[in-house]
Amino acid sequence: MTQADRDRLVALKKVKKKLITQREASAELELSVRQVQRLLDGLQDRGDKAVIHGLVGKPSNRRIEEKIETRAMRILSAPVYAGFGPTLAAEYLEKKHGIKASKETVRKWMIGGKLWRAKKEKYTSGGRGGVGLESWCSGTPVSTIGWRGAGKSCT
Repeated sequence: MTQADRDRLVALKKVKKKLITQREASAELELSVRQVQRLLDGLQDRGDKAVIHGLVGKPSNRRIEEKIETRAMRILSAPVYAGFGPTLAAEYLEKKHGIKASKETVRKWMIGGKLWRAKKEKYTSGGRGGVGLESWCSGTPVSTIGWRGAGKSCT
């Protein structure tokens, strides 16, 4: 149960004890009065689980079956596919083996199966230790960033 669910439950219990009205609870929860009534009915029928979404903890209807994933990983483990990235692997799986999965799904499978590693994000500071356009235009005195004309500032 998330903190938002707990807050919702507290407000509904206040309504149930008649400490606040349904209208005040709807303002507090940023819901309509009708939705507060619906939640109160659910609270009476199902208890505290009424504030939690019904699909929490259930698998997606669009999930690809485990046996298809296993088959795809067995195929991609072959030496023929050794240098393939996720995009090319997804294309070959669909074209040659009839396994339709997005490149992102194949990427996730390949990372999980240790068949592919994502490249680390590049460090984009310019590699000059802060002596770039941002420090040049920041008003930093030129002498501190190693340029001739000590004592002058850039601004």
